Amino acid sequence: MAERLSVIKLRPQVILDWEARVGGGRQALLAAYERRGPPPQVLPVESFPASAAGEAHPSDKPSGKPSGKPWWSPSRWRRAGPPALAPTQVASGSAQLVWSNMALHAVEDPSATIAQWHRALALDGFLMFSCLGPGSLPELRSLYAARTWGPPMAPLVDMHDLGDMLVAAGFADPVMDQEQIVLTWADATACLDELRTLGANVDPQRFAGLRTPRWRDQLLEALRQTAANRSDGRIALTFEVAYGHAFRPPARARVTAESRVDLADFRAMARGRHR
Repeated sequence: MAERLSVIKLRPQVILDWEARVGGGRQALLAAYERRGPPPQVLPVESFPASAAGEAHPSDKPSGKPSGKPWWSPSRWRRAGPPALAPTQVASGSAQLVWSNMALHAVEDPSATIAQWHRALALDGFLMFSCLGPGSLPELRSLYAARTWGPPMAPLVDMHDLGDMLVAAGFADPVMDQEQIVLTWADATACLDELRTLGANVDPQRFAGLRTPRWRDQLLEALRQTAANRSDGRIALTFEVAYGHAFRPPARARVTAESRVDLADFRAMARGRHR
């Protein structure tokens, strides 16, 4: 997603990294602007910022390396990056870029989140996001269906529907595309561990009770069997990743018998007329 920033001429001064602890990518985001002058300010936005208190921004942590410090060390309690904002704490029109990497598919109401993005952006600011699409994990869905285990995951929103949500929220020139990525694992346990990082199964039709260790063994064996048809003997799962970007255009007042315009939007329209 950071590679696509090169086609956007606008250089943001403030970037909101929406659900920063989920998607990360802060270092790639800053690297995209490091040759164009002073780096922009990147503010993390998290739905549950209190739960992350005392922890460093995920992109500030060395990947896979423990800190080596005891749990009681005060340095472990201090954030290395700026404190996270809750979505409700983000001021209207406060950023020129909203960046959301691999988070939208996990929210309960995507249209409400997209509306929050629109409100957070300044006039002519832009949005860039990625998320999983409905073509993700067909192998896992087939595996569950064949064993009548119920759905392994909640339905995902199609990118065309996301584009409609962008337009409904007031965004202009939305562009959506997608790609298929195949990830492989040599070990079924490693595959399952990584799948768990995607979050819980929130499908209403999922298995209602608790799974047993015996069922987990059956799942691991089923995953191992999927590798039998591959020449490399590895477990493979397909992910559909959808990408989107759009701009916040100048507000337009609707001409009716009685028209109401938000004060911030009215000021933005006034500034646009005097450019």
